[in-house]
Parts: sequence; structure tokens; C-alpha cells
Amino acid sequence: MTKWRLRRASVDDAPAAALIAGASFLETFAGVLRGADIVAHVEAKSSPAVFAAWAHDDRCVVTLVEHQSGAAPIGYSVLTPPDFPIAMHARDIELRRIYVLSRFHGAGLGPALMTRAVADAQAMGMSRLLLGVLSTNTRARAFYEKQGFSLCGERRFKVGGSWFDDVVYGRDL
Repeated sequence: MTKWRLRRASVDDAPAAALIAGASFLETFAGVLRGADIVAHVEAKSSPAVFAAWAHDDRCVVTLVEHQSGAAPIGYSVLTPPDFPIAMHARDIELRRIYVLSRFHGAGLGPALMTRAVADAQAMGMSRLLLGVLSTNTRARAFYEKQGFSLCGERRFKVGGSWFDDVVYGRDL
């Protein structure tokens, strides 16, 4: 029995989206990144204002995963115009975020969010889905490769006051 549902977020969902973004980023990177960098990153990149702007922008899609009982946010994804130091095309879109709380790993949420992101990107007329991931995040990289992504570049990424190496993946739609 499915205990969750996916739905497109609106501007009114910005606080819930920001909550799950902060929680999932902390959960994913505690012990990997410095605590102060995590806090600074979440404040700058995952505030309710950031999510409200994405939800209001026709070029972006924010999808929430909610628990069926009580509709608490337990995962999310965000599609945006791409921002990578690689050759890009007019019909590229970035899967900027895709996170699920670890308590719900193995329930099919990651693949469901990816399927929804691909469908949303195709509905927007996009031809390639791009994403960046911490180069040392082997679990995420294996997931993306299983979903049909292949390496297409690299970038440096700042979290708080520290720089990290990301790899850029792409998938034709």
C-alpha cells in the first residue's frame, strides 16, 4: 500500500518545501559537510522565498512528496533552467534537487520523483535533463546512472564557505 503521494507545489507550499529541503539536506550531508556550511547553505538556497520564486516561475516545477497520513512533506524535487559550466542547449532543464528522507528510502519515492521530473520536463518541451551531484556521493551517482544518466561535465560548487567538486550528468528525454 502506497503511503505517500506526489503533487505539484504552489507558492503556498513554499514553507513546507523549505522544511523538507532543510531537513533532507541536513540528513544527507551531516558528517560529510561542516555544520556551519550546511546551515548557511540551507538559509541561502532553501528558504521559503526561494521555493516561492520557483513555484511562481513557469520555467520551474517544484514537486512535493507528502505522507498519505497528515500530508507531511517527506521528499521533493525541483526543475529549473540549467546553470552549469558545460555546453548547453535551449531545450535543457536542470533537476536542481531531488531528495527523500532516509526513513522512506526503498519505498519507490526516488524513482517516482524521477519519473515525474522526466514527464514534467517533456511536457515543457525539453530535450535533455541535467543534474549535478557531489562527486563523492556514490549512492546518488549509482541511482542517477540506473535512471539512464551519463557523465557530461564537472563543476565546482560552494556550500556555505567551502568548495566541493560536483559531476554533471545528463539524460536525453
